[in-house]
Amino acid sequence: MSSTPQAFTVKYHGIASALETNCGICEAYNPTLQQGQKHPPIREFKALWDTGAMGSVVSTNVVQALGLKSTGKARVFHANGESTVNTYSINILLPNKVAFSTLRVTEGVLNDTDVLIGMDIISRGDFSVTTSQYKTKFSFQVPSTHDTDYVEEYNQKMHTPIIKEKEPGRNDPCPCGSGKKYKQCHGKNK
Repeated sequence: MSSTPQAFTVKYHGIASALETNCGICEAYNPTLQQGQKHPPIREFKALWDTGAMGSVVSTNVVQALGLKSTGKARVFHANGESTVNTYSINILLPNKVAFSTLRVTEGVLNDTDVLIGMDIISRGDFSVTTSQYKTKFSFQVPSTHDTDYVEEYNQKMHTPIIKEKEPGRNDPCPCGSGKKYKQCHGKNK
């Protein structure tokens, strides 16, 4: 992953009920460490972004399509309880070439998707979902460069400083518009 910010934005027509993107996956590969070796093939899969998942997950379909070799086992917790599953080391290429290398993922049963992007990726950057004019916009960038706080932004916009108006001098025209000097009008008793 580069230290130069990389980002993508996905615009959905209408209100999105799920955040989905395509992603490219290959077995873990570091060209600087594996010079002279051919880059493994990258295959494209549908990914679902899930802030409720601690780690990213790939389906058996991904494992078989890429011929991934298990790197070990992990105990995972999911909607149906807990289980021990295989782990794999992959590189993942998100939209607009936002990439993560040597990412440890688990194998899982996923419905209607092949990849689940979890907090192991999401927490490395800035993750934003906004809805305006009945359209959802999802943006992600790494590394993080923003410290977003909507409450603070709202409070700054709504805070109007109270500025006390300057009181006219005794010989200035009265601000009421009478044409008299202030000292002879509204400034009499001051």
